[in-house]
Amino acid sequence: MKTGRLHQRPVTPLLHLLFLLSLVTAVLTGASGAWAQEPNPAAVVSQERVGKLDQERIALAREYLRDNPISPPDTSSPRATLESFVYIMNEVNTLWMSVRDSYDNSNRLFLSDEEQEKLVLVEALLSKAAQTFDLSDIPVTSRENASVEIALQLQEILDRIPAPLFEDIPGSPAGSSNKTGDQSSLPEHWTIPGTSITLIRQDTGERHGQYLFSKSSVERIPEDYAVVRVLPIKADRGEDLFEYYIYTPGNLVAPLWYDVIEAGPDFLHQHFADQAYWQWLALIGLLALYAIVLGYYVRWRRMRAVSVHEGTRIVHAILNPILVILAASLFRYLCEDQINITGTPLVAIGTVSTAIIWSATAWMVYQILQLFYVWFSSSSGAARDGLDVSLLRTGFRVFSLGIALIVLGYGATQIGIPIYGVIAGLGVGGLAIALAAQPTIENLIGGIILYADRMVRVGEFCQFDDLAGTVESIGIRSTRIRALDRTLITVANADLAKRKIINYSYRDQFHFRHKLGLRYETSQEALKRVLAAIHDYLEAHDKVVEDPLRVRLISFDDYAVTVDVYAYVQASNMADFLEIQEELLFGIREIVETNGSEIAYPSSTVYLSRDKGLQDGQAAGDSSPAGDNGETQAA
Repeated sequence: MKTGRLHQRPVTPLLHLLFLLSLVTAVLTGASGAWAQEPNPAAVVSQERVGKLDQERIALAREYLRDNPISPPDTSSPRATLESFVYIMNEVNTLWMSVRDSYDNSNRLFLSDEEQEKLVLVEALLSKAAQTFDLSDIPVTSRENASVEIALQLQEILDRIPAPLFEDIPGSPAGSSNKTGDQSSLPEHWTIPGTSITLIRQDTGERHGQYLFSKSSVERIPEDYAVVRVLPIKADRGEDLFEYYIYTPGNLVAPLWYDVIEAGPDFLHQHFADQAYWQWLALIGLLALYAIVLGYYVRWRRMRAVSVHEGTRIVHAILNPILVILAASLFRYLCEDQINITGTPLVAIGTVSTAIIWSATAWMVYQILQLFYVWFSSSSGAARDGLDVSLLRTGFRVFSLGIALIVLGYGATQIGIPIYGVIAGLGVGGLAIALAAQPTIENLIGGIILYADRMVRVGEFCQFDDLAGTVESIGIRSTRIRALDRTLITVANADLAKRKIINYSYRDQFHFRHKLGLRYETSQEALKRVLAAIHDYLEAHDKVVEDPLRVRLISFDDYAVTVDVYAYVQASNMADFLEIQEELLFGIREIVETNGSEIAYPSSTVYLSRDKGLQDGQAAGDSSPAGDNGETQAA
């Protein structure tokens, strides 16, 4: 038997006409008191059944539960646990049914303040009842809603089987002052007679020594309920509250728009896989709506122009995970709190939506950290100027990836993946991966060495043995160099760190050294004037360092008198130096020509003259006759 609003309010034929349209849209647009209220964070799940108890004890328990709804249940013995469960669920049923009946008879759109307060209390009591179950095998993300179903199913099971006498159950009553006494006389486990539902004493963890419904019992409760659901209810209540819970929308109390569905065809209330047909149709319609919206959004994003500004692109990239999180959260809310999907589909929806939300959160965290890098690297200030932009980019990427993986790992724990076990497994397999990726790790360390020793930075001109060019980027594995012929050369970091590196960008002064070849016809006086004039010219130039500075005659070569010009020029880069050097060379040539000399060039000169014989003081023994004519050739 099922109690619904159809029995309290008349249904007009107009409801039948509006049914098809309202079937899906009512889920999205309808309002209910349960929708309007905020869920209690403390509320976890559970509901149980009420046996035949002493009325005085029930009254005292009810008063205590209402005054202190968040106190933990007494689980010090099998009797205390079962009694706590029964007391809590008795109060839950009383409050829940009073709110439902009051709202059904009111024709109001929203719950009253008093009704909302009662539902908050119901959720707190359900949270307390859930503490009597061992729910460790249920994913955290689905535990709250799944435990409500398990509690209601257990309640219905107890309503249909012979109720055990509490006096026959081992242990002290719930709330007894002896609950902290010696438990050595209590059994390790106790099973409700005629069932496979077992209470087991916990040996480890925070619940050590407490008696909880075992994990295997929690797993079997849905199967046991499916068997006994056809049996008559032996309790005083006349309806199956579990069926009311799973086949009606909303949070505990069905919203007003459910009247439209109740007025619809009978087949909508038939069941398949623990869901009513109208719930399956609403879920399919919601999935179709999401697919259509997703298709249009992807198409709209592809039609948008891509910004050339990196920060703008990252901001647009952050919007994607935010929309995914909002869409997944809304989808889960509609499925759980409005359509009220239950059972295995509920666990699947909760697991998938949680996985999507945490994956999108990790994606969003990574993009936000990248946006912070763009903001920091584009801002001016001493802090940024003192850091290498390429090092910042690589560091932020590694740091962002690490934080995103931590977020993703935490999300994995919410869907039941033992992340610590995964980490331990990675530790074992990490060695094999490290050996296989040894070249990559070597290059990573090489890149760190390049950063740590500050050998090169992006934008600097360097020579690496036979390779020269401007460094364009230093990545985790390799460095890219723009060669003089504008080709892009990629060198592994490990290889680059082993090379001899000449970094021209660190020069504070450029070496100006040239050897001038002057003609041999230059007289001695003219040569001295040239040397003095060049020295004075360089000394007076504001870009030439005063010390060291020298202009000297160093040799008489084959075809020229060689003058060495040695100085240092102050310039910020190679282009500036070449410009200054050009100016100095033009000035030196003008000085040479002004002082009666010229730049020599390779040549051969033949001199014809008469041999005048030996000079005075020639050795007496040398009587070689001098030729009449002689030729001397100078090269």
